[in-house]
Amino acid sequence: MIEQWQKDIKDSIDDAETLEKVLGVPASEVREIIEKYPLRITPHVLKTIQTKGDALWKQVVPSVDEGQEDAACASEDPLHEAEDSPVPNLVHRYPDRVLLFVTNQCPIYCRFCTRKRFVGSPGTITPTELKQVLDYISAHTEIRDIILSGGDPLMVVDMLLERILKGLRAIPHLEIIRLGTRVPGTLPSRITENLCQMLKQYHPVYMNLHFNHPNEITPEVAKACGMLADAGIPLGSQTVLLEGVNDDPAVMKQLMQKLLAIRVKPYYIYQADLVQGTHHFRTRVEKGLKIISALRGHTSGMAVPHLVIDAPGGGGKVAILPQDTLLYVDDDQAVVKNYEGKRFRYPQPTAAQETESPSGAQENTELFKGLALSFVPFHDE
Repeated sequence: MIEQWQKDIKDSIDDAETLEKVLGVPASEVREIIEKYPLRITPHVLKTIQTKGDALWKQVVPSVDEGQEDAACASEDPLHEAEDSPVPNLVHRYPDRVLLFVTNQCPIYCRFCTRKRFVGSPGTITPTELKQVLDYISAHTEIRDIILSGGDPLMVVDMLLERILKGLRAIPHLEIIRLGTRVPGTLPSRITENLCQMLKQYHPVYMNLHFNHPNEITPEVAKACGMLADAGIPLGSQTVLLEGVNDDPAVMKQLMQKLLAIRVKPYYIYQADLVQGTHHFRTRVEKGLKIISALRGHTSGMAVPHLVIDAPGGGGKVAILPQDTLLYVDDDQAVVKNYEGKRFRYPQPTAAQETESPSGAQENTELFKGLALSFVPFHDE
C-alpha cells in the first residue's frame, strides 16, 4: 500500500515546466540547471513558501547563479569524501566514526547541497554493498559511531531501513547510530507511528535534523519532531549559514529558540561548503562569528550551536569561536569578557593545588604562554 509520504513525493514539483506553471519561474532559464542538479519541492515546502525569493524559495528553487563558475567553488567533492571511502557507500574519516550513504534520494534538493555531484540520481544501497559495509565495520573495532546519510536515509521504506539498522546493531562494538535527515522539516508525513515504533527497537538512535529558517517550523513539523522525541530519539539540528536566507543574528536567534521549543537541540551552524554551483550562498566567516556573539548570553546556552567549517580537502569539522572572550591568561589569572563587554578576573589555582593535580598544569601554562603576551594585562577596576 502506498503511504501518504510516498504520495507527497509523487505530487512534488520536479521538472521545469511544472515549476513554471506553479511558481512562475521561466522553464527556459532553469531547464539546463535542473538537468544537472535535480529539482524536488514537496507539497509541504511549497505551501511554506510565502513570497517569491523568500528564505524557503532560495533554498529549493533553481537559479541561474548555479551555472556560474567560481574558482573557489570549482570542486564537485570539496570534502574529499570519495578519497576517504574504503568501500562503496562508506566514508571513514574520523578514527571512531563512519558515514553511510543509504540512498541518493532526498525529500527536497537543496540548491546549496554539499553532495550536488550525486544526490538526486537513482541509487539506493544494494544488499551486496550493505554486506561490504557491515564486513568493513565488523573488521574495524575502533568504529563505535555511524551516521546514516545520503541523500536522506528516511527516503527508503521502513523494511529496508530496518534491515540496515538490524545489520548494524548486530556488530558488538558499534554503539551509536545516527540518522542525518531533512525529512521531518520538509516531508513531515514520513514520520509515522510505524516508523517511530521500529526505530525504538534499535536504541541508542539519534537524529541530526536540518533547519535553516524559523519559517520552517510549522505545526506539522512540530508534530513530527514530537513523535520522534516521544520515541526516545534525541534530536539535534544542523544549519547552513546562507547569504540572504539566515545570515542575520535576529533570524538565527529566532530559529534556535523555535527549535528548542519543539525539542530539537541546536548543534552546528556550518559555513557553506565550497561546492560547485553554490558560490552565491556563501558568506564571510565574520558573519558567522557575529551571529555566535549575538547568541551567547542573549539567549539560553542550549540555543547556541557550534560554528564550524568543514575543512576543504577532507580536514574534518573545525569549530570557530569568537576570539575576544579570553583577554589575558598567565600563571596567576585569566581575564574574560562577557556578552555585555564587561571584564572579569578568574584566579588561577595556587602552586599547592597544582601539585595535587600535576597532569596538564604545566602543559596548559606552556600552551597559553604566548597568549599572555598578546594582550594588555588586566587590572581590577
